[in-house]
Amino acid sequence: MLSELTSLTTLLEAIIWPTIISGKVATFILILFFVILTALEFHAPKRKLPKKGLRLSYRTNIGLFIFNSTILSLISATPLLMLAKHYSGSGLFSYFSNPLWRAFLSFLLLDLLLYVWHKASHSFDVLWMFHKVHHNDSCLNVSTAFRIHILELFIITALKAAYIVILGLDRATVLINETIITVFVMFHHTNISFKGENLLGRVLIVPYLHRAHHSMERNEHDHNYGAVLSLWDRLFGTLAELEPAKTGIKGDSPQTLIKLVKLGF
Repeated sequence: MLSELTSLTTLLEAIIWPTIISGKVATFILILFFVILTALEFHAPKRKLPKKGLRLSYRTNIGLFIFNSTILSLISATPLLMLAKHYSGSGLFSYFSNPLWRAFLSFLLLDLLLYVWHKASHSFDVLWMFHKVHHNDSCLNVSTAFRIHILELFIITALKAAYIVILGLDRATVLINETIITVFVMFHHTNISFKGENLLGRVLIVPYLHRAHHSMERNEHDHNYGAVLSLWDRLFGTLAELEPAKTGIKGDSPQTLIKLVKLGF
């Protein structure tokens, strides 16, 4: 039995694991989920959003995504994957021979890291000045997931790079984790509601929980920091279940690409 499990693990690590989550497959999955979630929120939106504002939101968010991707590609097309290729097997996770355990534990640690970072970005003004760019979208929708200031993206990438090097993660594990995280970030920004959402919210960050996080009121949006699991918010007492009256930020709230980049300074 032990030899069979060992053989299965070897097969998974050597053949199946890299194949099912190649870069092209990951890209296809992300595009597919974006299209599906966009269709769902257009077909049955939770909130009625002004068409003009929604169109502007989509244009700005997609433009910011392209801008950020272009800037990052000037540094390295795939910085995290390159690090994973170089440091794979040399970190703390070199003690775990089973790729399933490595994937599971690395995902939990990444989700916790993102929770801590997200909470910090609300707690310190020097971080909030960039993170507020993400919060100023008054028409919360799936594309809001990509409304990230370039400097915040640099910081997040640096944190993930340290996490990859310290753990010694392989390329496939990094791709899987990044794909899962991105799918869920798109999902919980989607302007939808569905049967069983409250039940699912006991385990995962679902749209109604993250909608509360985008409340215009500071005492409401300083909650629900999780990326995928609601475990961390429940564990650290930052979970809030409420329906915000308005989303966005108070005061001057520019919505165009150039003004958004300037908003962080």
